[in-house]
Amino acid sequence: MQTGNSIAIPAILKVGSGTLGEIGVYLREAGLKQVVIYFGNGLIDLFGMRVMESLRQEEITVMEYQELDTVCMDDIIRLAFSLPNKVQAVISIGGGKVIDAGKYAAFLRNIPFISVPTSSSSDGFSSASASLIVEGRRTSVPAKLAYGIIVDTEVIRTAPERFIYSGIGDMISKITALYDWLFEEKCGFGVVNDFAMMIAKKAVNSFVRTPFEDIKENLFLKELVDSLAMSGIANEIAGSSAPTSGSEHLISHALDKILEAPQLHGMQVGIATYIMSLVQEHRYVRVNTVLEKTGFWKYAASLNMRREDFFQAVDMAPSIKPHRHTYLHEEKYREKAKQIIATDSVLQNILV
Repeated sequence: MQTGNSIAIPAILKVGSGTLGEIGVYLREAGLKQVVIYFGNGLIDLFGMRVMESLRQEEITVMEYQELDTVCMDDIIRLAFSLPNKVQAVISIGGGKVIDAGKYAAFLRNIPFISVPTSSSSDGFSSASASLIVEGRRTSVPAKLAYGIIVDTEVIRTAPERFIYSGIGDMISKITALYDWLFEEKCGFGVVNDFAMMIAKKAVNSFVRTPFEDIKENLFLKELVDSLAMSGIANEIAGSSAPTSGSEHLISHALDKILEAPQLHGMQVGIATYIMSLVQEHRYVRVNTVLEKTGFWKYAASLNMRREDFFQAVDMAPSIKPHRHTYLHEEKYREKAKQIIATDSVLQNILV
């Protein structure tokens, strides 16, 4: 007899060149015939005709479509309960905002969500949570793993390079996040799920070992997106974000609170990952090599991020998730992190 917990995985997972034009085929094969589509700002003009034609050819009815630029929870609740009763799926096409909004609306109505990211800036397109504005504050709220993930690497390639760099930073962070999770278990504050650990580790190791000459090569982009998608599965298995979000994410979340205009999530996370890999004394050479070779560091240096903000973020980090116990939840490691920020030769060229 089979025992154990059940987990959700995407019923549709298509990553490759030209997948956006095949979206109708994928939905028809899944039996989804009546849908609502949300586009990110300006994306109806860019992709609307291609998507609509694909759906029309497969006789799929688009009950509503619109551009969406809000992640305010109250707005999303109103949106969710104004959806047509017969809608079978919500499709979001675009970046983090529209993905999070559509994901949460579908979650509230308990209908399938189809995630169609147009950039690779983070693993949000595959996660079971949504980042919304709740009472004026950016807050991560529970949702469900996407029923379908459709990623066109040709579309990803045309996005500004900063989004690729952000995805690289978010993907490399799994190295320090996993080490934090092990540390948490060692200190008696949690239990590691070995299968989730294996999935997340395979995802990041596959990514960092991918040969490439240019970050816009199809193989590199596919590996990046595949690995980000696998990270979402690891979180689903674990029942939390522990496999993919550790002390480096706490620094980034703290920066979001400190800064009037935060940088892209993955840019902040990538820098914080390098810092924490040195704190942990774990795979810091590999982290630095990836960030150097991909051009992440060169772009990060152009952002003029302030050293003082990172000092403050390190001190604030434990308060972001007080129920966790990462390296930064111990004072000696916060002090070590601040010393690294102040003196590390690589960071001297990145932070001002």
